[in-house]
Amino acid sequence: MAADAAEEIRGTAHGTAPVPLSVLDLVTVGAGRTATDALRTSVDIVRLAEARGFQRYWVAEHHSMPGVASSSPAVILAHLAAHTDRIRLGSGGVMLPNHAPLVIAEQFGTLEAMAPGRVDLGLGRAPGTDGATAAALRRTDRLNEGADDFPQQLAELIRFLDDDFPDGHPYARIHAVPGPVQATSPGGVQSAHRPPVWLLGSSGFSARLAGTLGLPFAFAHHFSAQNTIPALDLYRESFRPSAVLDAPYALIGVSALATDDEKEARRQVLAAALNMVRLRTGRPGLVPTPEEAEAYDFSPMEEEFVRSWNANVVHGTADEVRAGLDDLQKRTGADELMLTANAHGGDVRLRSYELIADAYGLPTPA
Repeated sequence: MAADAAEEIRGTAHGTAPVPLSVLDLVTVGAGRTATDALRTSVDIVRLAEARGFQRYWVAEHHSMPGVASSSPAVILAHLAAHTDRIRLGSGGVMLPNHAPLVIAEQFGTLEAMAPGRVDLGLGRAPGTDGATAAALRRTDRLNEGADDFPQQLAELIRFLDDDFPDGHPYARIHAVPGPVQATSPGGVQSAHRPPVWLLGSSGFSARLAGTLGLPFAFAHHFSAQNTIPALDLYRESFRPSAVLDAPYALIGVSALATDDEKEARRQVLAAALNMVRLRTGRPGLVPTPEEAEAYDFSPMEEEFVRSWNANVVHGTADEVRAGLDDLQKRTGADELMLTANAHGGDVRLRSYELIADAYGLPTPA
């Protein structure tokens, strides 16, 4: 790993933001919209994020969800790399048990060759989908085994990324290309640099593993808020300095939506919450419109879910969102906030990031 690994991991705060701000993109597809529309929105948002000084832009892996078009993070990241010059791009995350480690090393080695020095590899151990879909992805129904093998899979992946299997190992003569082997081949001028690895989690398992290995950690506060502080505490307590980091570095994913008026924010987050209600009850679909959500007859149980879900969505006017993010950062001590805006329309999501950037006085394009 390059000596400047920590520099790539630790971001820079701009304007009045207490910590670096980043973007998590689920490439959401609203009712009446297409995946093409959603991907075009992703390009618009990543361009805005780069122009306004956001630290990084990550894409999450999900499967078999009509309202989420991010089943292939590496493909989307290659597309975003072609439309950007400086912002860090990465996975938030790639679900390691769904893939052979060599395949991930090849994909992210290719991304590193496309966008040198600005690719992150975030890894999770959940499937990013339901059990049946995970079984189809992995060609096995032994799903628990995949999660339990995560530390071994991670170690194998890092060996492929570093091209340093020991002599006698069955994979010692196998190389992830593009990768470091090209730097050591006769006439090789390829950089030996490879993407920094992050561990993602929504509980204590990956928090402890990231700490033990001295890796950066990203916690999914946006859907597991009750576990945020315990997981971050565990990560910091478990942390051991490594060649990557000499001190812990943790970001948290946060659902945040800013609109020009508070009423509109409430309408938008209600639609996003209805989408989650349907997903959690086995009825995944496209993200509904605010009008559909307002007309929906929520059961008492669904109403309680919506209240609980939206309590962890920072939403409102730009000033309200800024205050909510500031408070969350103080409570958690997060080193970076990664914002995900869930709404029916791409224009609403784009406007949200613009409003938040303005609220913090982030740099404006020349």
